[in-house]
Amino acid sequence: MSQDLWELDAVGQAALVKSGEVSALDLVDAAIARIERLEPAIHALASVDFDAAREKARSRPSGPLGGVPFLLKDLLAYPGHKLTMGSRLFRNHVAPAGSPYTESLDAAGLITLGKTTTSEFGLLGSTETLLAGITRNPWDLSKSALGSSGGAAAAVASGMVPMAHASDGGGSIRIPASACGLFGFKPGRRRCVSTAQPDPFDFLIDHCVSRTVRDSALLLSLTEDPSAHPRVGYVDRPLDRKLRIGVYSTTLVGRAADPEVMHSLERTMRLCAGLGHEVVEAPPPPIDGAPLSDAFFTLAGAGMHDLACTMESMLGRAIGEDDLEPFTLALIHHYRRLPEGARARAAAAFAHASAQMLSYMEPYDVLLCPTLPVAPYDLGTLAPGLDRELLIRRTEVLAGFTPIYSMAGVPAMSVPLGSSESGLPLGSHFAAPLGQEATLLGLAYQLEAAAPWRHRWPAVTITARERASAAVLG
Repeated sequence: MSQDLWELDAVGQAALVKSGEVSALDLVDAAIARIERLEPAIHALASVDFDAAREKARSRPSGPLGGVPFLLKDLLAYPGHKLTMGSRLFRNHVAPAGSPYTESLDAAGLITLGKTTTSEFGLLGSTETLLAGITRNPWDLSKSALGSSGGAAAAVASGMVPMAHASDGGGSIRIPASACGLFGFKPGRRRCVSTAQPDPFDFLIDHCVSRTVRDSALLLSLTEDPSAHPRVGYVDRPLDRKLRIGVYSTTLVGRAADPEVMHSLERTMRLCAGLGHEVVEAPPPPIDGAPLSDAFFTLAGAGMHDLACTMESMLGRAIGEDDLEPFTLALIHHYRRLPEGARARAAAAFAHASAQMLSYMEPYDVLLCPTLPVAPYDLGTLAPGLDRELLIRRTEVLAGFTPIYSMAGVPAMSVPLGSSESGLPLGSHFAAPLGQEATLLGLAYQLEAAAPWRHRWPAVTITARERASAAVLG
């Protein structure tokens, strides 16, 4: 083989198994060896079960992705694996069952090696917890992989596995994908089969982070809800029509993107125009982000309040600082001081903003903006022990573009087309109206062909021998 197994995407690895050139166990053993080499530096994993993975590999799993090693974010239940959700409160919890979503992953032939790290309950945009510790960005170990799917992004970016499960309720697929130089696709609302996770606000969607567009597109086809309409299916080729792409660069809280982010965005605009698309300036969405931020963290506090009450009833004791992180406790305490009706008012604010955003998108086939207005944060910037107000203000900066698309329920993606002055990846964010996943994936194939990224690897993941090999491969 001209490439090591870790350099291949999931479709490429599955093809080798189908041809008989390698076995599923070969793939699993190669992934385990890679994890053992890289995990001490990056810390992307919350737990592993290599014995179970090897046993499944020996059974020769079938399916379109038969034999491909895979990792699940530690917010998703999978039978026999820990489900801590990044919290000391659930440090010993093992999931008794999965869901229709995990059943579809098994049917695809994927082999689960373990769980990736996440912020506590996915609340913060950096993967640094009191339970599991700090997940580092493979491109710069002093930087955050962001979150809440930071472990998944760090694992894929470093080549531990070709793609990994991730989930997104405000940017948690797209933000770490941008920080780690990956393709991060968020399907639209209710596009995928159920994960059985509670989601009272209908924001959360499960999918993956990947190195290639085809991996993401194939997995979407294998996890798509059969009742979704119109069906997406397997999008396997570039778009064949011209799009009207509206571009803006100011966040909902009125912050302009940093100059290096703007340079990256301008390159993406030129790339899209060169592909024949009509690229036009768009005004920023006419939505005030400040009350939406208040609403988001009000509802997060409400959810954590409900969880704490349930666990206190089950455990027969109060939930405190040995169970939950300071930020989570602060959200609960703040929520409990709010006037009656706060939850309903927050939900109404979301519904209004969603309607505004859907109307704003109507003149365009696709909207383009930065994924992040800034380069990836230093570790510690979103540490859960910091003051609640400081963390919220810093989150408003980091997640200035992505949450509104979760509220609107539309498909969106971060495409790794740029880099900062220091060489950190910067994603370009694209979104399309409801039901237009195929449009985005078709555009992504175009961008991938015009400005390839899969050959870019962070130096921390490459040994001296591998670095020489990568140089020969170009």
